[in-house]
Formats: sequence, structure tokens, C-alpha cells
Amino acid sequence: MSELLAVLYGGGLLRVDPARPDWPERDRFILSKGHGCAGLYAALSEAGFFPLEELDTFYLNGTRLAGHATTTVPGVELSTGSLGHGLPVGTGMALAAKRAGESHRVFVLLSDGECDEGSVWEAALFAPQHKLDNLVVIVDYNKIQSLGTVKEVMDLDPFADKWRSFRWAVREVAGHDVNSVREALDAVPFEAGRPSCIIAHTVKGKGVSFMEDKLLWHYRAPLGDDRAIAMRELGEDE
Repeated sequence: MSELLAVLYGGGLLRVDPARPDWPERDRFILSKGHGCAGLYAALSEAGFFPLEELDTFYLNGTRLAGHATTTVPGVELSTGSLGHGLPVGTGMALAAKRAGESHRVFVLLSDGECDEGSVWEAALFAPQHKLDNLVVIVDYNKIQSLGTVKEVMDLDPFADKWRSFRWAVREVAGHDVNSVREALDAVPFEAGRPSCIIAHTVKGKGVSFMEDKLLWHYRAPLGDDRAIAMRELGEDE
């Protein structure tokens, strides 16, 4: 999901102010797949919400950069990790903004495996009923979840058609193509009076040859030679 976050935070698309994380007029971003917080922390740090050096404390005991997204970190709107909660909360935020006549938008990044949760689809029914065109869902559709492929565990296809049948305006994009992602995000809302859904087709472990599309790396962290090879392939120095 790195490119998705890079466009949101690095491209100036989200209306946020790192100097004022609680600025009332800010756009809200929720990483519902809270286990992907390392990417979110990196994006927030690059955007200026906290010093880059603090990234070295990720997942260490006693630090605020926990292994799931947490609101102790500036710029994190909702503590997440228990899947299926981000969209219901984001839908509530969008409804509150509509009723208050406020102009900010709410973006929620879901995982594909998370869409096995009934709470996701309850919120997906609710949002168009209330014409929440200030709500944008982005699905990181890498087609791998915790214990197998999405197709093996709980096949979501036809995925885009499911969202359309729930009355969302939907676009599918190549999730690692920043220009395609930017074009889609620039166009929201896709239709007046409807929430928008962007299905981003991605590859788990993109950019590292031995990680790409491999279930093993859903949980495993690269260490030693694996880490050195991965960093070289990503064009980064250790």
C-alpha cells in the first residue's frame, strides 16, 4: 500500500497540517488494516508529523510506534487492528461532517481480507443510503490474507460489482501506478450523492523478488541476508 499512502500524503492530496494534527478542517484518514501501520508511520513522518528518527523505535517496547496503528501517534485518527472497524467509524465521521455542514472528507483504507467482515458491508449499505459523497474507500486488493489467498479463504469476486450493487461509485486502478492512483483520487467524488470506492490492484511484497505474492511474508520480517537483499532491490542503502 506504499504507493497509495505516498499519493495521499506526499502528493498533497489530503488536506492536513502536520503542525496542527487536530485542525478541525483536516481530511480524516483511517488505516483500517491497522497491521500495516509501518507504512502509515513512514508516510506521516515524511509529511512532518514527527521526526524521521523516531521510525527507528517502531515496535520496540515502551515506544508509541506500536505494531498496530494507535492514536498516540500524531496524525493517526483511529486506533485500528481489529479488522472491520475502520469503515463503520469512517462512515460515522462522514455522516457527522455532512450534518454539520463541514467540508472535510473521510478516506478509509481497507484490506481485501478485511472485506470478509460483515461490519464492512453493513457500513457499505449505510453510506449510500445517507448520500455520503464525502467518504472514500480504498481497498488494497493484493489478493492474499492471513492464511491463504483471498480466493481460497473467501472469494470476493466479482468484487467491484459487489460495491456497485451497494450503490457506490467505483473505479479500479493499478495500485502501484502512482499516476493512476492520483488520477482516481483527484476525481473523488466520482458521482454526486454517492460514496466512492477505489479498488487498487496490488502485489504483496512489491519490489522485492523473493517476497512478491508470497503468503510467507504476510507475517515474516526480513532479517540478515533477507533484509540486505531486499534493501538492495529497493535501491536503499543499509
